[in-house]
Amino acid sequence: MPSIQLNLISQNTVEINVERLIIAGWAGRNIEAIEEHIKELEELGVKRPNSVPCFYQVSTDLLTTENNIQVIEQNSSGEVECVLINSDYGLLIAIGSDHTDRKVESYNVAVSKQVCAKPLSSDAWLYSDVQNHWDDLIMRSYRIINGEKELYQQGSTQNLLNLPDLIQKLTHTQEFPKNHAMFCGTQAVLTQIAHGDEFTLELHDPILNRTLSHHYTVTTLDMVE
Repeated sequence: MPSIQLNLISQNTVEINVERLIIAGWAGRNIEAIEEHIKELEELGVKRPNSVPCFYQVSTDLLTTENNIQVIEQNSSGEVECVLINSDYGLLIAIGSDHTDRKVESYNVAVSKQVCAKPLSSDAWLYSDVQNHWDDLIMRSYRIINGEKELYQQGSTQNLLNLPDLIQKLTHTQEFPKNHAMFCGTQAVLTQIAHGDEFTLELHDPILNRTLSHHYTVTTLDMVE
């Protein structure tokens, strides 16, 4: 069972054993926004899901707070997502990237989720600190390519299923299991889904005036012909 260390804001560094890692796909609250994201992926050859949201279980070993990931070819890209973690310290919120191989995704979404590491911020908040103003949080990602930085995604958590509803759809209860982590859905891309040399992720809380962030670089491995 892999463990991760997180800096729980206003408390000490905590160590968490993650027993199960889940990726929630097409987890939007607005059906029009879901349809927009589905069409983005359809343009890349990704088959339309039979129902939404979808839940993919992936290896817990993919979760990393490191600042670099390695991928095969330049076919992958990041997706900013809030990450829910149930720990001995309560429900935590971090910011992460469901980095996905788009080439593999075009023929098998579940496998594509398993191909790339899942970057995670080393800082986290208690969910109870943001629960009452959850819809006010702002998610952003920036893509850096050839040294040029661009705003890649931006949107409110109001665009996504709220966490109690998402948990209900996953477990059919109100309880998110202990030592589980879940990527809780992304925002539409502002330009087009594309490879980046680097990605920066942000979750901004305008009420408490603070931001979770994570930056990571993407190393493309040499292919053997």
